Amino acid sequence: MTTHATTAVGPTPQTLAHELPTPELLTPEILRAWAWHKQGLDGTLQGADAADVFTQAGWARSVGGANPYLTLFARAGISRAQADADVLSLKIHELPTARGCTYVLGGEDFAWGLQIGRDAAVAPFRVLARMGVERGEITLLEDQILHALAEASGPLDPKQLKELLGDSVRNLGEEGKKKGAATTLPTALGLLQADGRIRRVPVNGRLDQQRYGYTLWGLPRTAMDDDAARALLLERYLGWTGGATLKQSQWFTGYTLAHIKAAFAAIGAVEVPTANGEVLWMMPDDVGGLAAFDAPVEEQIQLLAGTDSLVLLRRNSADMFAEADRDKKVLGSTLALQADLPDHAIVDRGRIIGLWQYDPENARIAHWLFGRPTPAVTRRIAEVENWIRDELGDFRSFSLDSPASRQDRIDALDAAGSD
Repeated sequence: MTTHATTAVGPTPQTLAHELPTPELLTPEILRAWAWHKQGLDGTLQGADAADVFTQAGWARSVGGANPYLTLFARAGISRAQADADVLSLKIHELPTARGCTYVLGGEDFAWGLQIGRDAAVAPFRVLARMGVERGEITLLEDQILHALAEASGPLDPKQLKELLGDSVRNLGEEGKKKGAATTLPTALGLLQADGRIRRVPVNGRLDQQRYGYTLWGLPRTAMDDDAARALLLERYLGWTGGATLKQSQWFTGYTLAHIKAAFAAIGAVEVPTANGEVLWMMPDDVGGLAAFDAPVEEQIQLLAGTDSLVLLRRNSADMFAEADRDKKVLGSTLALQADLPDHAIVDRGRIIGLWQYDPENARIAHWLFGRPTPAVTRRIAEVENWIRDELGDFRSFSLDSPASRQDRIDALDAAGSD
């Protein structure tokens, strides 16, 4: 991938017409297998390091869950210990980026990844401003945070910082609590992090435990302007997904329609009609790749988190169910009608063939397969079950997930799987 945006419009649909696959050939089955391939879930990323996985397959959504670890294990066989070592050495890191959401990124993406998330970091200050907090007060607090971290012998968590800074951290009372801003400290920390002046460090070094301290960083800014950063994000996004609709692109980036269209023009993105009438935007090289693509014949089984990039980048889990499985329900909810998966997915070449949750009390994967288990499916479930038990201990979806909170889902999957 390039690391700069172009200003000239790339190949047009007319100049690529001879390469465009005919819409009737771009069936849901082919498009599922194509996305699977672009995500490196077909074995093409085996042996890659963690940073390369995130660069080529997409940043991993974190939210205090285990998805980043499974992202690396499924695609490249990377252990939790290696992933944690890469976090410690800053080869990968969790940062606020697109839409202000936290993802785990590779090192070459740190600076411009922060750049595209900077506007979201400013948004909380607008809430404070309506409660009478002036920008100068936050700037002073930022300086005091930097001084406290410079004097500290190690990372400081928010509670320690609040104790050290005393009255410099303003309590915003009940009004602030109602608006999600109990004090001025989180806003100042968010602004400093978005500027790369500080970074958030997992207290125990693990990505699936949402307890953090802060330390000084001083990451240099990129030389990119915002237009170039937006174009690069859309270039990466279309590469990660193998093609996305305009609506999906807007959801992931949070950009306006005007910004999306300008970025598409800058990177030469191409419109590709599909068999179901949907239009995907794709990078020119991927258009040719898709035209020559043959879906794998043999099973390729992976267990993925519900927030895996294959699912989350486009929020299109409904497209990943076979027609015969679209009406299946768990706890009264039709799976194909939900924007996000309520459970983790068992997937074969891009098609969801079952759901799973981890049951730590019994050190097992509770699962529901929509069809009969094949040897490949049984083997992969056992491999991931052993990996979770030995390396993670549990598999949380997000920071507040717990065995007790997911027990109903475990029971529901067990019940469905026994029918």
